[in-house]
Order: sequence, then structure tokens, then C-alpha cells
Amino acid sequence: MKRRDLGKALLCMTLSSAGGCDAGERCGPAEGVVSRVLDGDTIELAGGQVIRYLMVDAPEVGRAEECFGAMAEQANTLLVLGQRVQLRYDVECRDDYDRLLAYVSVEGREVNSILLERGYACVLHVPPNGEERLDELNLLEAKARAAKRGLWGACSAKPCS
Repeated sequence: MKRRDLGKALLCMTLSSAGGCDAGERCGPAEGVVSRVLDGDTIELAGGQVIRYLMVDAPEVGRAEECFGAMAEQANTLLVLGQRVQLRYDVECRDDYDRLLAYVSVEGREVNSILLERGYACVLHVPPNGEERLDELNLLEAKARAAKRGLWGACSAKPCS
């Protein structure tokens, strides 16, 4: 755990004993409105917070565009742009690029899982985050792969390797 995240976690534990802290306050907002979709696995909230979806990796767009990258970005856009989303955090709050790491839900449906089951992303496990959900999310990816959904049926190169 990074020093910044450890300090926030310790502060949160201290405050929670007084009844005043939850995971949202420890890491970032508990919810927000999506103002911009950066790619298939990254969004920006109104207010400027950049959120990287936990446990998923969508193909890249832009200069180094990968097979199905534009489709993953479009799917993410249709799911979240302009929507109020709820955010759930795990052990580490931020990645090396200082983006918040979260499970993102819209109207009770988790976007991270939807992207995996529809074949728009692959599982990306970066411990310690995601330990409790790894089997569940690997199963969603395996089912999409077996059914050749999304990138699993569209890309000749081996995605997510």
C-alpha cells in the first residue's frame, strides 16, 4: 500500500471508531456524474476525478489502438456517460497514474462486470485489489471467451495477453 493510501486508511480507521468515515471518504467520492469517457475502462467525473475501473482492462484507443478498443470505449460510453454512478473502492485507492481505482455501478449494475461478460474487457488483477472477486470475474471472462463475445470473437491476435 502506498504511503498516501496507508495514511488515509489509518485516518479512516480512527474516524470510523467515532462514526465518521467510510470507504468513499477514505479514497474518494462515493458517487458522481460521469462527464467524460476516456476509454473502455477509464472515466472522468464532473469535478475532475479520473476513475480507472478495478479488475478490468479494455483494449486501448488512440495512437496505439488495439483490436476492439473503439468498441469497448463506445460500450463504456453508452453505459455511463451522463449517468450518476456509485463507486466502491478496494485496498489501494489509486494507481501509479494517480487515478482512483473503483468498481463502478449504474442503477445497481456494476459496469466492471458488464464489460467482462459482454467481451469488452479482460480481467486485470493487480494485488492487493480484487482478491475476493478474482474467481467471480475470471468466470465472467471465461464465459465471454467461450461464447466468443466481443473481442473474443472479433480479434485475431490474442487479446489481453
